[in-house]
Order: sequence, then structure tokens, then C-alpha cells
Amino acid sequence: MEGLSRQQQQILLETARKTVEAVAKNDPLPSPPPREGVLAESRGIFVTLHRNDQLRGCIGYIMGVEPLNTAVIRMAKAACSEDPRFPRVKPEELDDLQIEISVLTPLEKVENIEDIEVGEDGLLMKNGFYQGLLLPQVATENNWDRDQFLNHTAMKAGLPPSAWNDPLTEIYKFQAQIFS
Repeated sequence: MEGLSRQQQQILLETARKTVEAVAKNDPLPSPPPREGVLAESRGIFVTLHRNDQLRGCIGYIMGVEPLNTAVIRMAKAACSEDPRFPRVKPEELDDLQIEISVLTPLEKVENIEDIEVGEDGLLMKNGFYQGLLLPQVATENNWDRDQFLNHTAMKAGLPPSAWNDPLTEIYKFQAQIFS
């Protein structure tokens, strides 16, 4: 699967920033960048906002729903105004906002937890109606080992920490190209 070039990363970051600024100021959303190359591909994408090294919003698609050139606008808008954990981003916060984008590879079912590479893989855990996802960088930022990463993914899904041991729990891994 082709990665994004530095130029394509820059295009997505600029588009995300313009989107966040437009939403915060109640201005019209920017036009999407040209739909060409990797930007025309439908892939999972997350837009994460940080302010003063604290999470300020994070929303994304687990799987490709629409081309990256338009998905980045939708996810940047959602990260700054629709993340239920945070109030809408205000114009006075814009100068302190860092934007990180994670473009995901397709999900791969985990048959053996030994196949999970902490720091390389992100996780999606499902059991019944419950589902939770943690991006690869979360385990690294928190210095978690594999069991801690699995426990926290289960809790993110609203499940008990040990739910990953349940035979009914499905675990998927993916990688991400992360840039900010």
C-alpha cells in the first residue's frame, strides 16, 4: 500500500488546519485538494488535535469511507466540533493547536496476540455492540506493554480490561502513517 509523500502530507495538514480555522470562526469550509494519486484513495483516517500537549479532539474513520482529499475535511471538522469529550474549538485556541493526521492501513484480524507489535500496530477490539480503537502512537506515548495496550483498548470499547481474553472478542490490528 502506497504511503503519502511529504507533499501529500503537507496538503492534508494544510487542509485540516484551514478546516479547523473555518469551523472555529464559523466560516465556510475550504475546498478539498485535487483528488489525485493517494489522495483519491478511500482509507481510514484520524485527525487528532492537541493543545498544550493535551488531547483536544480526535475523530476518524476506521476504514476507507471516502477519498482522503474529502475525508480529511470531514474528520478535521468533527475533531474540532463533534468530539463528545470536548467543547467546540474556539478561535482563541487556534494558535496553540497542533494537528496530527493518521492514515490507516486495512484492518487485519489478530489470531495470536504475540503478533501485535506495540508502537507499530493500532488495535480495534469488538465484542457484541461494543467496539474501541486505539491508534499505534497511544501505546508508545503511555509506555504501555502489549497487555496494557490490550487492556486499555478493551476499556475504550466499554468492556472490562480482560475482555481481550474472551473468545467472543475480535481483535484487529492496523498500521498508520502518522504526521503533524
